[in-house]
Amino acid sequence: MKALAQDIAEGYLSINPIILKPMDADSLKALYEAVNRYQIEIRAEKFPFGDPQAIRMRNLKLQRLFGAVMVIRNFAKSKRIILI
Repeated sequence: MKALAQDIAEGYLSINPIILKPMDADSLKALYEAVNRYQIEIRAEKFPFGDPQAIRMRNLKLQRLFGAVMVIRNFAKSKRIILI
C-alpha cells in the first residue's frame, strides 16, 4: 500500500471511486492509512527554503495525497465503511 501512496503522490495514479469499487473494507482502510502515513512523512521532511521548484513539487505531492484522502473518505462514507 505504501507503493500505491507513493504513486499517488508522484501523480502516476489517480484515485477515484471506480478504482476503489473492487476493494474490500480492509484494503480500503489499509490504503487510507498508507496515504495518511506518507502524507505525514512528506510533511516531516526538511522544508526546501530558497528552492521554488522543490517547494512546488512538495506542495503538489501533498495536494494529490489530500485529494486522495478526501476521495477515500467520501467513498467509504457512501459505502458505510468505518475507516478509523
